[in-house]
Amino acid sequence: MKYEEYVKYRLDNQIDWYDTKSQFEKKWYYRIRTWQLLLSGSIPVLTGFVLDYHWILKIIAIIGALITVLEGVSSVKKYHEKWIQYRTISEALKKEKYTFSACAGVYDSENIDVLKTLVERCENIISSENINWANMDINKKGKS
Repeated sequence: MKYEEYVKYRLDNQIDWYDTKSQFEKKWYYRIRTWQLLLSGSIPVLTGFVLDYHWILKIIAIIGALITVLEGVSSVKKYHEKWIQYRTISEALKKEKYTFSACAGVYDSENIDVLKTLVERCENIISSENINWANMDINKKGKS
């Protein structure tokens, strides 16, 4: 396999995938957190009107329930954790690609097969994420 083939068909594909997933998770994390802040900030304001409008207590209760549901969704979906994990992997893969392209670091040696080293290092980064995912899945099943 040539460098161009590996980069085009594997490395760039993986970088794009992790980058896209990171953006998706970040977007949902920010959406949920923003709604939680807006809803929780409205409770003290609404509380000031309770004596005049007793029905506001029901709205406050609904808002409290929504905040709880949003926190539960965020906890189950793990948007923040996935965002950080996917961004970290994407950046690690980019670093390997750029370091290789510049013949720097571990790739600045005539004594090693640099393409083989690139492939091994990148595949280790990718497989470590897969191992983490498998461990999370096993932990979920064990707790069920």
